[in-house]
Amino acid sequence: MKEIRAYIQPFMLSKVTQALLEIPGFPGMSVSDCEGFDGDTVIDGDFTPYIPKKRIEVFAPDELVEIIFDTLMLTANTHQHGAGKVYVIDVSKSGKINTGRNKDERLPETSK
Repeated sequence: MKEIRAYIQPFMLSKVTQALLEIPGFPGMSVSDCEGFDGDTVIDGDFTPYIPKKRIEVFAPDELVEIIFDTLMLTANTHQHGAGKVYVIDVSKSGKINTGRNKDERLPETSK
């Protein structure tokens, strides 16, 4: 399992969401507002360099990582500086709070 984390322009969120929802088996995503800047930003005086972005977080099985990554790279691209960034991060463990189970645990089979 991997986390795919993307920082995109806010006005691209609808387009990106639509494209991701077209992926068979898409596992869902979280979206939050954030601000940031990269190393190319020049700070001059009292200027605040933070630029508003949307952060998208997707936790996906390995077999969906490439298609999700490629979809984000393609649909979020504005062809302008500051279009965003996409990262793929290893996830060592996950669980569902409401069931108390690890993602990889299976329910016990019942005997009849």
